[in-house]
Amino acid sequence: MSRTVFGRPLRSVLFDVAVSAWVVLFAVAGVISAPGGWKSTLIGVAMAVALLFRRAHPSAVGAVVAALALVQVILDWEPLAFDVAVLVAMYSVVKYADRLRDGLIAGVVGLIGVAIAARGLQGEWWAGAIFLGVVCGAVWLAALNVRTRRLYVLSLEERAGTLERERDAQARAAVAEERTRIARELHDVVAHSMAVMIVQADGATYMFDRDPDTARAAVKTVAETGRQALEEMRRLVGVLRDPTPAGPLDSAAGDAAGAADESGAALSGGAQRRRLALGELDGLLARSRAAGLTVRHTVRGEPVSLPPGMELSVYRLVQESLTNALKHAGTGAHVDLVLDYTDPGFLRLRVTDDGRGRGVGAPPSGGHGLVGMRERVAVYGGEFHAGPRLDGGWEIDLRLPLPSTAPQTEGVA
Repeated sequence: MSRTVFGRPLRSVLFDVAVSAWVVLFAVAGVISAPGGWKSTLIGVAMAVALLFRRAHPSAVGAVVAALALVQVILDWEPLAFDVAVLVAMYSVVKYADRLRDGLIAGVVGLIGVAIAARGLQGEWWAGAIFLGVVCGAVWLAALNVRTRRLYVLSLEERAGTLERERDAQARAAVAEERTRIARELHDVVAHSMAVMIVQADGATYMFDRDPDTARAAVKTVAETGRQALEEMRRLVGVLRDPTPAGPLDSAAGDAAGAADESGAALSGGAQRRRLALGELDGLLARSRAAGLTVRHTVRGEPVSLPPGMELSVYRLVQESLTNALKHAGTGAHVDLVLDYTDPGFLRLRVTDDGRGRGVGAPPSGGHGLVGMRERVAVYGGEFHAGPRLDGGWEIDLRLPLPSTAPQTEGVA
């Protein structure tokens, strides 16, 4: 880490002190031969002190040094060695001033000073004027070149900082999106499993004395449902505990953003990463039937292979639909589940219930199941409808574009 003095890099401070000391040395060395004696030395020292602030206040330093040089002209002194401070001040104005206009003014003042100083030289004044003018112009052009390079470097640094901030913002957005995805998965797992377990546990409570065998079967269903939910939650947590070494925020963000297109791969690869698929709908329907629903499952048309993310989304949509039927329609309700592939380029899912079940206690409220379902469908550009039926019950109807016609890259719902 570079050290600083008064908020400025130590290296810059030492360089400015060295330049000022150089000017002071010229002023003191000429105390005997200078026309003004100690007066000229004091002017030289004042120029040297002003140069200490040339980076922070270049225009003000240029004005002070020019005013001191004007004093020399008024006193009719010839150019002295410490007048090199005039060139240093002009260089500083061109390089460090906020506006290039100040540098142009400094160049004009320098040329005027060259003309005035050349008239005080012995011999042919025009030769001295050309020499001093060339020196002054060379210093001004060198300062302009350094200024251009300095501003270019500053623009690159600013652009790099902007890109870094954008990368961090994208990283945070990707992480937030991944957290939303995991939260939605956990909601589906917990909501469905807890609904089944609550219904079965309440039923077992009523049947302990009347029908112990039925009560034991209900308790067994509770245990099996809990184990199944625990297994799914372990798979989700396994995704978060990926053994790949974690990098900085941008690496984590890249992994999180990539997870949106690799949900199937992230949930596959081993027993603990087994991906939920439509082939496991039979197990889901069996658990729903064990919970008290009467479910009829129909497949129309020729099933097609779906991407892992879409297949997982359809599974979760069915799971949430059955959960809502169990919570609101109650046990004993009749549910029709239809997967329809007959519409070219689309998969249609329709889940209806008759709303004539036997509710056990008041269903929990304030959930976000329908919101999550609508978000899942929106990811793939599908259509979603949910609402009551005219003849009683509830209906969920949605259409998802199949991969061959979907215009967008698959993401995680």
